[in-house]
Amino acid sequence: MKSDTRRIAVIGGGPGGLYAAALLKRLDPERSVTVWERNAPDDTFGFGVVLSDETLGGIEHADPVVYRALQAEFVRWDDIDIIHRGRTQTSGGHGFAALGRRRLLEILHERCASLGVRLRFRADAPSAAELAATHDLVIAADGVHSTTREAHAGIFRPIVTTHRNRYIWLAADFAFDAFRFEIAETEHGVMQLHAYPYAARASTVIVEMREEVWRAAGFDTMDTVASTERCGKIFADALGGRPLRSNNSSWLTFRTVVNAHWSHGNTVLIGDAAHTAHFSIGSGTKLAVEDALALAACIEEQPDLPAALAAYETERRPVVESTQRAAAASLRWFEELGTYVDQAPRQFAFNLLTRSRRVTHDNLRLRDAGFTAAVEEEFGCAPGTPPMFTPLRLRGLELRNRIVVSPMDMYSAVDGVPGDFHLVHLGARALGGAGLVMTEMVCVSAEGRITPGCTGLYTPEQAAAWSRITDFVHTSAPGTAIGIQLGHSGRKGSTRLMWEGIDQPLDAGNWPLSAASALPYREGVNQVPHALDRAGLEVIRSQFAAAARHAATCDFDLLELHCAHGYLLSGFLSPLTNHRTDAYGGPLTNRLRFPLEVFDAVRAEWPEDRPMTVRISATDWADGGTTADDAVEIARAFVAHGADAIDVSTGQVVPDERPEYGRSYQTPYADRIRNALVVPVIAVGAISSWDDANSLLLAGRADLCAMARPHLYDPHWTLHAAAEQGYSGPGAPWPMPYRAGSRTPPTGRTDAPKPRLTLR
Repeated sequence: MKSDTRRIAVIGGGPGGLYAAALLKRLDPERSVTVWERNAPDDTFGFGVVLSDETLGGIEHADPVVYRALQAEFVRWDDIDIIHRGRTQTSGGHGFAALGRRRLLEILHERCASLGVRLRFRADAPSAAELAATHDLVIAADGVHSTTREAHAGIFRPIVTTHRNRYIWLAADFAFDAFRFEIAETEHGVMQLHAYPYAARASTVIVEMREEVWRAAGFDTMDTVASTERCGKIFADALGGRPLRSNNSSWLTFRTVVNAHWSHGNTVLIGDAAHTAHFSIGSGTKLAVEDALALAACIEEQPDLPAALAAYETERRPVVESTQRAAAASLRWFEELGTYVDQAPRQFAFNLLTRSRRVTHDNLRLRDAGFTAAVEEEFGCAPGTPPMFTPLRLRGLELRNRIVVSPMDMYSAVDGVPGDFHLVHLGARALGGAGLVMTEMVCVSAEGRITPGCTGLYTPEQAAAWSRITDFVHTSAPGTAIGIQLGHSGRKGSTRLMWEGIDQPLDAGNWPLSAASALPYREGVNQVPHALDRAGLEVIRSQFAAAARHAATCDFDLLELHCAHGYLLSGFLSPLTNHRTDAYGGPLTNRLRFPLEVFDAVRAEWPEDRPMTVRISATDWADGGTTADDAVEIARAFVAHGADAIDVSTGQVVPDERPEYGRSYQTPYADRIRNALVVPVIAVGAISSWDDANSLLLAGRADLCAMARPHLYDPHWTLHAAAEQGYSGPGAPWPMPYRAGSRTPPTGRTDAPKPRLTLR
């Protein structure tokens, strides 16, 4: 492989480019490696750089010389201070290491020079295309505004997203004794300070705020000197009255960079040219250095350059995407900071610490048990009780814990009648410890079914079958609540069972569809629905009301109205599926009209002491569709009409959606609605562990956590979560016949003596 990469060009002399150059030269001293950097050696932007122990471990193994030089410079600390409304919350045990960016570059300059890398400062690099013709490998480390990436945009296919906050990098000539977050609630809006030490007498200080706050405060008309002075005055207490300083600082908006491909021929992107992650998780330099490590290793290991570049991207892309998801969650948290400022002090601090989902309740408890215990006490946890096992009251219903078995279509009914399968399915999960077990979407008419296997509640036979199930739950799993979700398929009906072809029309026996507008789910594939007229709207409203009456008679404890996932009521809410020109179409107020009429009709039939929730799709994941801002207004309208909680899902409205999948990926939408409206919410979407659930609840991002796949994998998921946490209280009682199994079964012996000698 070494013979394929004799001549290497590096565009950009930041940490990633310099480290890649040093590593490749060290691996083969015969290589010719040249770095072009348009700035002078001592020019740098920003001040401090934070590196993780993981990254440092990689550097130690790859280049001990650089590692030792970094070790001699690092400032280390463990605490995070969060200052809000005059109160300081401190959490310890976090472990940070930082040094000045200029010193980092000096170390890398020295290492490159000692190895024989040619460093060309104050020199614009030739284009990547020119370099590619005369070099074996071109490494584009030319930053977030990469000219290489833009020159070959058709190949790399970049997507650059600009976000809502303004921020500025500044410095203070003293060392904070912890990583500090400070919140300033000004007459113009909320502002925040992020600060950390990077030398014995120096700290990085970042001031950030929403664009509208930045403008209202007049920063848009100030030069750098005035901005720096103003920031110093706003955060004078944090700074002890000492001034801030700048270094070519300007107000920025963060840009998230994503590329479909990272290489083109013998040119490869690394660092910010390939991807960016918001500074609030301190990952930019870390990712660039790790890219350099991985690229050098793949070039050393693979038989040729194409294989090396493919291996590099295969190795790094999942890591980068995970980091970007965490960074996006952190970024959104700070964009929505104003919705959290009224939280209780410790909960606010816990929320901030866990914002990226990388720090969780469980590992924060390991880092700082005292802080976490104080947060739990403020939340209302009884001693020894995890947050997920604290009760929650909705109207006359008290749920003994915060776990919900999410609605899951089983496609196993006959003529809408739930059978033995449903009894066993729902009964098993009720015995499994969840506070609330939800039915699948129960259709209000035969025409409102999704598939021939969907359940309904529009005949006496169906009502009798549901009564059998609720009676089993209440008798055999006392304390478990069972809820019903009522819905109508709309344009997504008359399709095959999921395992026979999801959303595909039936081969025979199709029934007519109705929807807000005459738009098929898939053009040329699915049936064109009939656009409902006023008479049709009245019929469907009556069907929902009748189903609610039956549900009350069947003794369900909670009723949820399904206004999500592109089904009938969701189809009225989304501008992508509602093209009406009458009173039920156009602006959001009109699009809400029919779903609210149905809600009111159902609420009128549903007993006053029993709660009613609404499931919504908080975003369509598609251009021109429902937005997060719309979702807040949709939730606000349902709450005004009497909804007791909002079940916040996303998507499934249009087939060309582009969801941002990942762990707990839908929960930020629940979080936003909860804290904007101060209303209970049910969070859903890849919540896969009890640690995730505890973290979401304790941070105040959700009141209930609904899980689907974990309960398919393990019907007793909630009871097992209690056992794994050492909890045996009233929030998760084992059914009497199962109590002998309430402890983890013993496994095979693991304490056998270790071998002392290896014979050859």
